Formats: sequence, C-alpha cells, structure tokens
Amino acid sequence: MKFLYFVGTAGSGKSTLVGAYKNWLDCAGISSIIVNLDPGSDALPYETNIDIREWVSLNEIMSEYKLGPNGAQIVATDLMAVNVKKITDILDTEETDYVLVDTPGQLELFAFRQSSDVIIDAFGKDRSAVVYLIDPTLCKTPNGFVSNMMLASLVQFRLNLPMINIVTKSDVLSNQEKARITNWFEDLDTLHDSLLEDDSDSQTIVGMELYKALENIGVFGEIHMASAAENIGFEDIYKLTDLSEEET
Repeated sequence: MKFLYFVGTAGSGKSTLVGAYKNWLDCAGISSIIVNLDPGSDALPYETNIDIREWVSLNEIMSEYKLGPNGAQIVATDLMAVNVKKITDILDTEETDYVLVDTPGQLELFAFRQSSDVIIDAFGKDRSAVVYLIDPTLCKTPNGFVSNMMLASLVQFRLNLPMINIVTKSDVLSNQEKARITNWFEDLDTLHDSLLEDDSDSQTIVGMELYKALENIGVFGEIHMASAAENIGFEDIYKLTDLSEEET
C-alpha cells in the first residue's frame, strides 16, 4: 500500500480532488481506497472505505466537553490518534495499491499537531507522500504565491514526507495566470522581478525576505495543475507520487 495524504488550506478542494482522483484510478485499473480523517465533514463527494466519523463525533465532543466547534475540532484531531488502531486493523484486511487520505479542512489540525505523527507512523511513513493542494485564488499575486510556498515548506518540514505541489481548481485560472504561476515556481528570476514590481512596498519587503528564505531552503522546483472539474492533472499526481515512493 502507498499512502497519499491530501493536505491544504480550507477551501483548496481536498475532498473534491480525492474523489475525482479515486475515479481516475478506478478507470485506469489501479486499486485504491479512501480514508476520511476529517471528523468535521458534513457531506463528502465520495464513498469512504474508512471514516473517522464512525469513532469520533464533533457533536458528542461538544456536548461532553462543553466546547465550541473550534475546540471540538482540536479534541477530535487528538482522538483520531487514540483510534488509529481501529483504522489500521481495517487496513490490514484491505488489498489495494493506494490509500487516499483526506485530511481535515483546517490544515493546522493535521499538519501541526502531534496526532499526525502518530497516524503517519501507524500507517507506514516509509510508504507515504503528501499531495499539497494550493488554492489558485491565493497565489495569483507574487506576495500571495510566496506566502503559500512558505506554508507549503512548513508543512513538508513538519511532516517530513516527500511532497508534490498541486495547484488545484486550475480551471478557474486563465492560461496567462497558469503560465505566470508556473514561471514563478520554475524560474526564480521571474518571481524576483514580479515581487519588485508589486505595488505594496511593505508587503514587497516581507515578500522578498520570505523569497530569500525559500530560495536558501531550496523548495522551488516543479508545480503542477489539476482540476477535478476538467478531470486533468491526475496522471501527473500518479507519476509524481510513484517517484516520491521510490525516493523515500
């Protein structure tokens, strides 16, 4: 089994892409199952094979611990780690090539809490990779792009897994916007020039400092476009996650 964790900010389209990618794998004759790790999901655009909501209920947590929705989400995330053995017991009975893991809508609930380490280790860290989803509406400007890449680098640092960067919902971007974002990622000089051309002086100064830090870290390389609406980009995800698996 190879475990792919779909991670991204709220609204980046994680669940939608997971469902669409599952359909693409099915059509390609590649076996996969879906694990939903978002206890706060009201409705999902796919059928789950394993669903954390069977063991963790936000409403019950809110009632038992007298918490609001945000506090309940934090407790629920920690309870996922407590229940991870129940999930791995089911996984042990499955025969599949890929396990697509849909993570909580709020990125920080998965990427920056200790429970994620417990879950990833239990599933098998040496067989895991992250598909990091970038919301296209948040990276149209050079400063927005740099901010998103800084967040992506923090996620990779925190999870310590091979990671590919995917601009999801790319159908909302024009061809010019797609080319611009791709150039920023692949050509540092282009991003540097765009930052200098930005109108906001204070943001530009911060953006340049973040740019320098990212350049030193070496997070730039390739970025890929995907769209569940247009059913594109899935072959790239498949090829790149296979490569990630080989590099672990």
